[in-house]
Amino acid sequence: MRIGLLTDGGYPYATGESRLWCDRLVRGLAQHEFDLFALSRTAEQEARGWVQLPLQVSRVRTAPLWTADEDTLGLHAPRGLLSRLLTGGGARSYGRRERRRFTTHFTALATAVCAADAAGGERDDAGPDESGPDVSWPGGSGHGAYGDEGRAAAGFEDARFTGGLYGLAELACEHGGLPAALRSETALRILETACGAPGTGRTVQAATVPDLLAFAAELDRVLRPLSLDWYDEESLGAVDLCHATSGGAAALPGLLAKRFFGVPLLVTEHSVQLRSHYLAAAGTPVSAPVRALLANFHGRLAGEVYRQAALITPGNTHARRWQERCGAEPAKVRTVYPGMESGRFAALGENEGDGGPDTLVWVGRIEPAKDLVALLHAFAEVRRAEPDARLRIIGAAAQGPEGATYLAHCRTLAAQLFPDEAGGVLAVDAHIVDAPAADAHIADAHIADAHAADSRAVCDNPVSFEDIGGAGIPDLAQAYAAGGIVVLSSVAEGFPISLVEAMFCGRATVSTDVGAVVEVIGGTGLVVPPRNPRALADACLALLRDPKRRARLGAAARARALELFTVEQNLAAFRGIYLELIAQAPVRRDTAAVNADGGPRPFATPPEAHVLGLWPEPDEGPAPGPAERAPSRAGHRICAGARGAGDRDA
Repeated sequence: MRIGLLTDGGYPYATGESRLWCDRLVRGLAQHEFDLFALSRTAEQEARGWVQLPLQVSRVRTAPLWTADEDTLGLHAPRGLLSRLLTGGGARSYGRRERRRFTTHFTALATAVCAADAAGGERDDAGPDESGPDVSWPGGSGHGAYGDEGRAAAGFEDARFTGGLYGLAELACEHGGLPAALRSETALRILETACGAPGTGRTVQAATVPDLLAFAAELDRVLRPLSLDWYDEESLGAVDLCHATSGGAAALPGLLAKRFFGVPLLVTEHSVQLRSHYLAAAGTPVSAPVRALLANFHGRLAGEVYRQAALITPGNTHARRWQERCGAEPAKVRTVYPGMESGRFAALGENEGDGGPDTLVWVGRIEPAKDLVALLHAFAEVRRAEPDARLRIIGAAAQGPEGATYLAHCRTLAAQLFPDEAGGVLAVDAHIVDAPAADAHIADAHIADAHAADSRAVCDNPVSFEDIGGAGIPDLAQAYAAGGIVVLSSVAEGFPISLVEAMFCGRATVSTDVGAVVEVIGGTGLVVPPRNPRALADACLALLRDPKRRARLGAAARARALELFTVEQNLAAFRGIYLELIAQAPVRRDTAAVNADGGPRPFATPPEAHVLGLWPEPDEGPAPGPAERAPSRAGHRICAGARGAGDRDA
């Protein structure tokens, strides 16, 4: 079958989220043909190019979400206030009827977004709490805390939101695009009126003109897929199934493909970090009203995506709970764990050795969410009870100044917690700097002593910060081989990849109870509350003092990981899901293969027609027509004249 794979900031680009997972999916399901519809997030991502694509990828369509509308191919917004008010962002100008349609649909969407606080109560945050399983997001529509009257109000606002969204989509398809209209003074006045309407929350009512401009700019970016030229019978209308690899902007083309052509939609989400991903507006902080408006918008959009999806496949039950609270029907949600490559850990996992028996290992990306500060304080307690214990922190700082600053803070804290092991060298170095030039031979002696002391300090220092790829840690498997216990100290986690890798290696683990950790561990490791150094230290000491228990837990963890988290099980799950969904979709037949009653005509398609190559059209009978999966607006022209940023065929 032909799969339309929808991505946002990932595959086929060489960097980005879910890149490896998408590549394994496409390569593993070689019996299917894939069309990629990819949205890029940054110019740097596009500059780094694509990964090498397999033969089953027949076509790639890309569109940037990071450019201004004037820079986007085919979306040249005219300058001047009057022109911006009269244009839809494309080659055509909006006439009076089109302006009236834009005002009607955008008013409906804006009113529903601003009313989300009224339906769910005042909120100043930006979405569900990612640190625990019991989350609540009133911006969505599937919450049990509403009561009958609240659910009815939420349903009404959901209908208003979807009516406005699809109305804007049809307008964009027929008359070019929306970027200029969404940034126009008309749109700003509509937002201002909606925010000040009775019943909206105090946070939304406090929005100023700069807040509304910031929200309109982000709305233009997220809704950019509505203006693409992907919605015709040669693009998304030609696929058998749309598979969105995330919600939000990536799922918008799938929503329109279902509405215009009836293509079934499959949505895969691997973590609940969708909120922070979409609210990161160019890396700059935003005000509380903007956060509230964006949270409400994405809550409404998520609810519509879940309603229209034929099936939703979260990567873990933590994400599943979040989806169900945002409106997903439990019957349509099926957990599919992301497959991970286990082969590179096979040699270590099958080895009976447990690495350094007195060594704790932490592996990952160094950033505040990993809470290495709590880990260092916990290890100080471990060190007091077990003087021979060591801690190896293996990984690089997260990109950006925040990661580098946090790594420097952790190094400083380690030096403060273990001054005896780290302080001697600094004192000798300071003495060398002050040595007179005349006493060169004395200085040389001090330098030799300093080097010896430095060697002893490095060996004796119980905490080390290391990178993968160096002499001591040549690859990822060796990082987990460096110790007998792997520790995860995070305060926020989605699907804990490093924990699964440690399980593949047969290592006993100590983890904090965040995200999908308990679900992944399943009783094969120790779990403690987050932000609790004392509990973390006690769990580490329990395993350090019981090597037989470490071995049992490590063996059980490896068996569990091989059963649930391999690439093979992930591919088997999606192979079955693809067949299940296409079996439930309407049959697509060429008119030449259908008899007068609409049934299949026997022998209408000869066997040789399945061989690749060009075959002549039949001389008699009607020419094969487009897919007969009835669109929701049959007889209406689809995307006439819509030439947008998606005009980038590979």
